[in-house]
Amino acid sequence: MDLFKLRGELTKNQSLLLGLVGFLLFIFFWWVMAEFLSKEKPIISNFDTHLPSSISGDHNIDLDSLAVADSLAFANATEFEKVYPNLPPPQRVAGSFGSLINDDKLVSNMLQSIWINIQGYVWAVLIAIPLGFLIGLIPLFRGLFSRQVDAIRFLPLSALVGLFVAWFGIYSGMKVAFLAFGILVYLLPVIVQRIYEVEDVYLKTVFTLNANSWQTIKSVYFPSVMSKVMDDMRVLTAISWTYIIIAELVNRQGGIGSLIFIKARQGQLEKVFAILIIIIAIGYIQDQIFKLIDKMLFPYKNYKSMRSGLKEAKIGVQLWLGVLTFAVIANSLLDLSPVSLSGFSLSTILLLAILVGVAFMLYGIFISYTKKNAVDV
Repeated sequence: MDLFKLRGELTKNQSLLLGLVGFLLFIFFWWVMAEFLSKEKPIISNFDTHLPSSISGDHNIDLDSLAVADSLAFANATEFEKVYPNLPPPQRVAGSFGSLINDDKLVSNMLQSIWINIQGYVWAVLIAIPLGFLIGLIPLFRGLFSRQVDAIRFLPLSALVGLFVAWFGIYSGMKVAFLAFGILVYLLPVIVQRIYEVEDVYLKTVFTLNANSWQTIKSVYFPSVMSKVMDDMRVLTAISWTYIIIAELVNRQGGIGSLIFIKARQGQLEKVFAILIIIIAIGYIQDQIFKLIDKMLFPYKNYKSMRSGLKEAKIGVQLWLGVLTFAVIANSLLDLSPVSLSGFSLSTILLLAILVGVAFMLYGIFISYTKKNAVDV
């Protein structure tokens, strides 16, 4: 096949091979640039990098003499070591993961940021869906609020951090609120736009079937809009992590954003790059989860007929999504950790319910891919 054909299709083997070659080329150019930007640092024994205090009682210190002595020491150095002040090479970045896990509590910081991300998404969706449908479907609300909805997209959200600190404090509640607002600003206008994009053929069909307004919303607008909004939510993944990094710089008490800021200030660039790679990996996994949810909740987008097992997978997705939503709401209203029911904490019960839903979903997916028989939709 001609690899330079406009919009040509790659075979599976070609795609895998070219992807591997591209990855290796990226690593190679990264290493070359790191070596090109590296510097030789002289090794001087017993060299003190700290200057004497200017407010100490000893005023007989001649700083010019110290500078001359240091310059002579550097000039007479015979041993050098290579340092990477601007771009660490790939091998140093890979070697920094162990230190991040053992010394910098990477796992706990990562889980803290992921939990903030989940809460922000849940609150944004819970607010955006009803408001979006009200504004998009009902002329009264459209006339009252459509211009304001369009206008909020131009807000520089990073400039609003001070307002959120004043309104919600400096703890995790502020970070969740800031992230939810950041997602809501983009998601709300998208939902309104998706309502306008519903094809008339479906509306005429339900009108012919004498459907009332609620039936039209339930059978046409909601599934059509939400199936497209799932794709839009996948695009918001990168935006959500940008706002998490901004929010966690306030009152740095853990989280990936706080960790990456501290490592950058300390000049540990290899750890900064390692954390960036982790964020990319989390974002990719999050994108695949959204893709899986979309596939299970709206199978008609991907299948011409209903496979066996998809119904079970859909129930499993609905179960763990519902429990997760309840957990986010309960976490905002209650402190989950001290609440106990018959010796079990509420958070443990919710986690078990989520795991049951995930297991049910995986069971349905397994059935759908092992059984070849299909039932017409």
